[in-house]
Amino acid sequence: MRIADILRNKGNSIVTIDAHTTVNGLLCDLARHNIGAMVVVDDDAVVGIISERDVVRRLHERGPDLLGIQVCEVMTALMYTCVPADAVDSIAAIMTERRIRHLPVIEDGNLLGIVSIGDVVKSRIDELKSERDQLESYIDQG
Repeated sequence: MRIADILRNKGNSIVTIDAHTTVNGLLCDLARHNIGAMVVVDDDAVVGIISERDVVRRLHERGPDLLGIQVCEVMTALMYTCVPADAVDSIAAIMTERRIRHLPVIEDGNLLGIVSIGDVVKSRIDELKSERDQLESYIDQG
């Protein structure tokens, strides 16, 4: 299975946030969309990623004043990304080793989506169920 398969199953909805939005605005958007991370854009260019974990870590450092700070001051600028052709298993290994929960999917400089560790786990479970069903069908025919 490839990352493209996950994106096809998820749909093509991409939620991004402007780099100059406040952390408070970010939290409102995360809650409204029921997501854990957003790709950060500035003038339509991808400049980073920000997650709930980033906010919690910075909140510990900066206190409640963090809510008024711009996302670009809190985001992770040097982010890992993947491409649609990447194998899900290899991306799962990277996410596990690097302790990353979200990866933007970028191809030819264009943001195509974001893949979460939950998406990766779900795709693996679906794949295992399909293999099980095929084996059961084979056994039943035997």
